Amino acid sequence: MMRSLLLLALCALLTACPSHAPPPQDAAKSDEIMDEPPPNGQATGPEISAEDFISHVRVLASDEFEGRAPGTKGEELTTAYLRDQFKRLGLAPGNGDSYFQTVPMVRTTADESVALNLRYADGTDTLGYGEQMVVGTSSGQTEVSIADSEMVFLGYGVDAPEAEWNDYSVDVTGKTVVVLVNDPGFHAGDSELFQGQRMTYYGRWSYKFEEAARKGAAAALVIHDDAGAGYGWEVVRNSWSGPQFDLPAEVDPAPRLPMQGWLSGEAARQLFARSGHDLAALRAAANKRGFKPVPLGVTLSATLHNEVATAESNNVLGLLRGREAPDEVVVYLGHWDHLGRNPELDGDGIYNGAIDNASGVAGILEIAEAFVTRAQAPRRSVLFMAVTLEESGLLGSKYYVANPVFPMAKTVAAVNLDAMHMPGRTRDMVVVGLGNSELEDLLAPIAAKQDRVLRPESALEKGFYYRSDHFNFAKAGVPAIYAKSGNDLREGGTVAGDLWAKDYNEVRYHRVDDEYHAGWNVSGVMEDLKALFVLGVQLAESDTWPNWFEGNEFRATREASRAEASSP
Repeated sequence: MMRSLLLLALCALLTACPSHAPPPQDAAKSDEIMDEPPPNGQATGPEISAEDFISHVRVLASDEFEGRAPGTKGEELTTAYLRDQFKRLGLAPGNGDSYFQTVPMVRTTADESVALNLRYADGTDTLGYGEQMVVGTSSGQTEVSIADSEMVFLGYGVDAPEAEWNDYSVDVTGKTVVVLVNDPGFHAGDSELFQGQRMTYYGRWSYKFEEAARKGAAAALVIHDDAGAGYGWEVVRNSWSGPQFDLPAEVDPAPRLPMQGWLSGEAARQLFARSGHDLAALRAAANKRGFKPVPLGVTLSATLHNEVATAESNNVLGLLRGREAPDEVVVYLGHWDHLGRNPELDGDGIYNGAIDNASGVAGILEIAEAFVTRAQAPRRSVLFMAVTLEESGLLGSKYYVANPVFPMAKTVAAVNLDAMHMPGRTRDMVVVGLGNSELEDLLAPIAAKQDRVLRPESALEKGFYYRSDHFNFAKAGVPAIYAKSGNDLREGGTVAGDLWAKDYNEVRYHRVDDEYHAGWNVSGVMEDLKALFVLGVQLAESDTWPNWFEGNEFRATREASRAEASSP
């Protein structure tokens, strides 16, 4: 249903409407950073205000904004509001002389009558769309054909030099690679392999497709299992059905396959069994370093017909130019888009997205106000960015990273605000992907001054670090952090915090009930904004370059870009 909402939303852009800016504050100019947590969390200082934060959320999540879907009246209202707020704060246009960065996109809808035709040594078989497999393409072509492509099992389909792991020890040019989801450490139960139960970038299905494309494969198929993926087959089937969104190939350098998709666990077991292989035994073998690819003795043929259309949306950028190193930048980002409205629902059909992610964008505006009310501009520049199309695959941030205003080698760090927590002050601050970068070493003492500790997210195997906009910066080597209040409430502990999270995830997340509520306790959000503001000040006033921790999958990319930037 969510994809159908996005399809309805991506229609012709409507006439721009007036913005609804709250009146500017007479905020005191101050460089003071409060060391004590605010009473009841109502303010962190004169620059960050709970009242203003709520005011921004109420506007952005109002019914008038119609769920902020790209390509609708909701986008026009949202982007105009954000532009006007950046102007009010005195931020310069972040993209040359414009506050907007236009993001092109391609919408591809596959004909679901497609079948995968398999030829074995003893005959043929066909896999049908939906129950046995799903496939698609990001090529932007209306027809994609693969003929007699040899299928080869590549274990996890990982090439990770820093982990001394390479499943691509054979040439796969023109072949169809079949791979397992997640990392070797997860299924092996070995904490010494990759990061054990915690999914790394190499465990994401998107990485599997990218690596197969880099190696010249014709197609890649990921074998689904509930535990490894973190969700059931119905999630895969529903997510891949209907329109799929991507950037046009000409504006995005990411490698692309002609065809990519998933096999259900049962379809994969049958395929391996008929070709004379035991999937369970091969999975166990693939968990060990030195695994060798296994040709399956099967060829695949398929023709995929697609409807292809193009559209545009906008990122909104405001810039505070640095006083000494204006070419170096700290980035704050969060997505402004949500799911729009569903006219087929009875009653309220607007997906207001108050928490996801009016709250994050409101937080960016409050942090921006804290920066501009300091006595002087920071040493480095600070870019405040509200990106589009997160709900369609992180496309707004992906486009910016591929077409940046500031080169990635000159981008110090990225701080992401997404779906802030509203149950009140906590004893912890969750860093999604804790253990990744030196940004955590900076944030930990800031949180400690608030009497908080840093904790990892729950469900480490689900790879949440790779599901929000900071991830595109990480892929480009830029240290990126995504942190917010945890569930250990000062009033009620983890029991109350877990109940709040359960209510949000089961009742409000991606539902029409994600609306502003007068009963919100934003005291924890205020502490989060203060902490992330102080983190940004430290980064913007410094001349150092934070890095990823040793062994992280993005460290080599960072070091290569910084070396290139430093060379004469």
